[in-house]
Amino acid sequence: MNRRNFIQAGFASSFLLGANSFLRGEPSVNPFHIGRPGSHARNVIFLVSDGMSSGSLSFTDQFIRWRDSRPSNWIRLYEEEKVRRGLMETASANSIVTDSAAASAAWGGGARVNNNAINITPDGAHRTPILQIAKEAGKATGLVTTATVSHATPAGFAANVLHRKSQPEIAEQYLDRRIDLIMGGGAPFFDPEKRDDKRDLLGDFQRAGYGIARSRAELETFRGGSRPLLALLADGYLPYEIDRLMDPALTERIPALAELTSFALERLNQRREGFVVQIEGARIDHGAHANDIAGLLYDQVAFDEAIGVAMDFAEKEGDTLVILTTDHGNANPGLSSGDARGERNFAALSQFRGTHHSILSRISAESSLHRIQEIIHEVTGQDVTRDEAHILRRRLEGIYTDPYRRLNGVDAVLGQILANHTDIGWVGNAHTSDHVEVAAFGPGSEGLRMFQKNTDLFNLMLTSLHLQV
Repeated sequence: MNRRNFIQAGFASSFLLGANSFLRGEPSVNPFHIGRPGSHARNVIFLVSDGMSSGSLSFTDQFIRWRDSRPSNWIRLYEEEKVRRGLMETASANSIVTDSAAASAAWGGGARVNNNAINITPDGAHRTPILQIAKEAGKATGLVTTATVSHATPAGFAANVLHRKSQPEIAEQYLDRRIDLIMGGGAPFFDPEKRDDKRDLLGDFQRAGYGIARSRAELETFRGGSRPLLALLADGYLPYEIDRLMDPALTERIPALAELTSFALERLNQRREGFVVQIEGARIDHGAHANDIAGLLYDQVAFDEAIGVAMDFAEKEGDTLVILTTDHGNANPGLSSGDARGERNFAALSQFRGTHHSILSRISAESSLHRIQEIIHEVTGQDVTRDEAHILRRRLEGIYTDPYRRLNGVDAVLGQILANHTDIGWVGNAHTSDHVEVAAFGPGSEGLRMFQKNTDLFNLMLTSLHLQV
């Protein structure tokens, strides 16, 4: 597509926005038709950059170009016109602004549900999740995430619960539905000492034939095998990528998302009938909620590296549909300086050595202004002013007030201070109603339209795989 046609397509898609009903809970009608007779996918890789606003995609690409003298893997796919690209409307059944549970259920079950619900519609109907459909067709199934494995986004492909907080129940359903590969955090949801019902769910997985891995070293012992696998690499979420990179012990124990992706694809591809896997970069969303630029940026970079792994696999195999998207925007960060200071901004970002936690865990309302400045410099390389340090200390004292209440939290205040030094600002710290990027590669990708509802991706996957509910 040339530049003129691309611009015309963008204008055409904008006229479609008002024609969609945002809050419908009914299943979407399947509009997809395979363009090439007999063309279908054996595998689906569904990549989710959770909570990614368009600005995050843009400045991450610009940062990678500055640092590595190459485009990001995501934008390179656009530059080389290797993918179909469109916009996706993200509403849930009861809100224009979705949460991750309803968003993933829209993809995973093909119907809009209320925020917090997972594959149970407002009228109480249970939708069959995509991994269960794939399993019944003989395919291998997988979930890979940097959140807890039973968190909202992975659960949308595999579970049915009324509320996303039911993570112990979600974990049980993974066993009942025999998900072949599960990798991420969330060990307490399987631990009888931590579960309210005292069930030894981890033991139940072992007795059902699952291999159990708690570290990179243990994961490597399962390389090349075919038995189902549960990898619980952290008690909570996996660490932010920048924290993982800066801590040799974490780097040694926990693989990067790209490494987990490579391991998952190698293992799942042993199934002759193929596989369906969801791979989520979850902490992009968490960084946006916290207005934490280091947390967000480096996790977006890590997700981009996972895209490279998935695309190498798909291009080599030739029978794999890759879908690349996000569930919703969050906080709408963007590089907003008008003074042609991009190199200065990215040089500043390259000096960061940790997330907000690395700063806030070391200061308090009793800290001197000099100490606050010192800690911020140690973690970020930035020299904040005494006035900025005073603003942060006032917030720690509980007396700072921002006119926009969402920005009153200590993370938000620190995020706004650091925005003075990176020029990446935030409009808030919550999910947004933005239409989001979606791209597709491989058999069935021709069904992607310039504009679609989130529920349409469920039908796109089924049609590409030649499966039926």
